[in-house]
Amino acid sequence: MVADRAVLDRALAAGEREGGSVEFKERLTEDLHLADGKLESLAAQLRHRVLSGDGEATYVVGVTDDGGLAGISPDEFSESMDVLSLLAEEADSHIEAVDTWGIDDGLVGVATIAEGAMLEDDGHIVVGTAGHVDHGKSTLVGSLVTGQPDDGNGDTRSFLDVQPHEIERGLSADLSYAVYGFRDGDPVRTRNPNRKADRAEVVEEADRLVSFVDTVGHEPWLRTTIRGLVGQKLDYGLLTVAADDGPTKTTREHLGVLLATELPTVVAITKADMVDEERAIEVEREVERLLRDVGKSPLRIDRHGVDAAIEEIGDTVVPILRTSAVTMDGLDALDELFERLPKTGTEKGEFSMYVDRSYKVTGVGAVASGTIRSGTVEAGDELLLGPFRDGTFHEVEARSIEMHYHRVDRAKAGRIVGIALKGVREADLERGMVLLPRDADPAPVREFEADVMVLNHPTRIDDGYEPVVHLETVSEAAAFHPEGGQLLPGDTGHTRIEFKFRPYLVEEGQRFVFREGRSKGVGTVTSVSSN
Repeated sequence: MVADRAVLDRALAAGEREGGSVEFKERLTEDLHLADGKLESLAAQLRHRVLSGDGEATYVVGVTDDGGLAGISPDEFSESMDVLSLLAEEADSHIEAVDTWGIDDGLVGVATIAEGAMLEDDGHIVVGTAGHVDHGKSTLVGSLVTGQPDDGNGDTRSFLDVQPHEIERGLSADLSYAVYGFRDGDPVRTRNPNRKADRAEVVEEADRLVSFVDTVGHEPWLRTTIRGLVGQKLDYGLLTVAADDGPTKTTREHLGVLLATELPTVVAITKADMVDEERAIEVEREVERLLRDVGKSPLRIDRHGVDAAIEEIGDTVVPILRTSAVTMDGLDALDELFERLPKTGTEKGEFSMYVDRSYKVTGVGAVASGTIRSGTVEAGDELLLGPFRDGTFHEVEARSIEMHYHRVDRAKAGRIVGIALKGVREADLERGMVLLPRDADPAPVREFEADVMVLNHPTRIDDGYEPVVHLETVSEAAAFHPEGGQLLPGDTGHTRIEFKFRPYLVEEGQRFVFREGRSKGVGTVTSVSSN
């Protein structure tokens, strides 16, 4: 999407003047502008601009001193943003937003600098949603993050869809993301989630964040749903069941994945406004039976309260509540749950993040997106990226970090982030790669040993069986070589697993899901074998 040219025109019209908040720069370089005391003087200049603008300054990069459009190369623009970020940090400020425009063969950009250090992202849980298509999953999340009731036709779900054809068809075909938060216990919602600046404002204002990874409800995209539930280091699952439809085969599939990955889960019975009390009670009982069938104890929030749900949710207890995105019934209880539930999904240790998505940003370069699995990453950190298809890891640098379009100087385990990387092309980034500290000594593998449980299979698993293995953000065909030669439905056993096409970083203790056709199962890595 092309940035609104009015932003640039307003900055040029305001002009660079003494006592103003606008600064023109053709480009900024590390060698020139960070050397021989320049950093301090330019940071003081930036601080002056911020104070002159009542806490906000505008830097126009790629223009001459008199505001002429010069344009600079994408690499020069990226370096300029790196330098500007360091200057802002020195001046106790941060880059709030960057808009760019193509000028001939170059770029011109407007960076908004805001007073205050970059966000310290404390208090952040990640919730993965699941549920059958048309069971109101995305609509419920849309109403939560905006505080707006739905119109009964799924209007609020449009805040989460990422492709125009998804909005037209009313289906989601890939993972979507949304965020809201709390400050001093009160919700901080997004006025317009389609505006990046509004999402960034939530991240900036809230002292506790709730990020949603909204998965795919349609059966053909179950693989994408598994990717979202397995690969995102989630804290909680939110399973939706429509009151007018009740649990379906897809509901059971999604519940199986949630529970197999040991994710504490809440069940929201949606569309309660569309049925009478008798039908609502019937669906609640169906959900309770479904949970008991898989060894879980349902806990009705309307009977036992939010306090009990927070206390009991976990390995054996699954809270249930009725909701309606149209009447907003039940959403206050969800707010209270998400505001108080503790974080669960992080691991101790040094920084690591499996890459889930990659994209290219003009003036920034390659960006790797995912959920931080462990540790902390800071802008400027030198990292390793890989494995590439030949098993190697390459050195890269974390240029900058964003959370829901808000630029931060560091991010901790459990945060969904985009990390702009120096030293790699976006075309070479692949899902399933991992980012690690530069001094790490990773050993990618083509095969590993695992204990597995076969949840469903029409016959038996023989030597050479080839399902897709979903481990972290890896989704790869792999050959199974069971100990004893075969595994039957319901069996728990040991197997050697061999990736078919390329190596990945796999570690002992990681859990995974495997699936092929109607067959599915779960496993835990017990040992790895280096190439």
